[in-house]
Amino acid sequence: MIVKFLQENTIAAFLLLILRLYLGYSWLMSGWGKITGGFDSSGFLKGAVTAPIQGPEGSPVYGWWTTFVENFALPNARVINLLVPWGEFLVGLGLILGCFTTAAAFFGVLMNFSFLLSGTISHNPTDILMGIFIMVAGYNAGRFGLDYFLHRYVYKGRAAREPLGDV
Repeated sequence: MIVKFLQENTIAAFLLLILRLYLGYSWLMSGWGKITGGFDSSGFLKGAVTAPIQGPEGSPVYGWWTTFVENFALPNARVINLLVPWGEFLVGLGLILGCFTTAAAFFGVLMNFSFLLSGTISHNPTDILMGIFIMVAGYNAGRFGLDYFLHRYVYKGRAAREPLGDV
C-alpha cells in the first residue's frame, strides 16, 4: 500500500520533491565544499583500517570492508579523492534536478553505507532512509523534475520503434 502510494500518487511526488531538494542540497553542498576546499581521504581511510568497528570479542565486525579499504581504497586514495567529492556533488545535482533520480539516490545510499562501514555515523542513517524512499518511489520521485521529460522521450522513442504487430 505504501509502495503504491510512493510510486503512483501525485501528493507523494510533491512530498518526494521536497525530500529530494533537501537531500540533494545536502549532498551538493558537501561535495562542493570538498571540491573547492581541497579534500584528502587518506586520513579517514587510515582511521577506518587502524580503528575498525569492533564487535564484543574485539574483532572487526566488517573485516571484509577493512580489507577492501586497506588493499584497494588506501593505495588508490588519489582516485578516492576525486570520486567522493564529485560523487557527492553529482548525487546532489541529480536529486535537485530530478534527473536520473533513482540512480542518484542509489549512489547516495551506497556512499552513506561506505561511510558507515568505515566507522562514521553522522547523519548517514537518516540519509539512507530518505534515499530508500526515493528509490522505492522510482519514476514518481522525479516526476517534478527532468525525469518527467526523459521518461516521455524514452517511451515516445520506444513506441516509434516497436512493430505494429498483427494487423
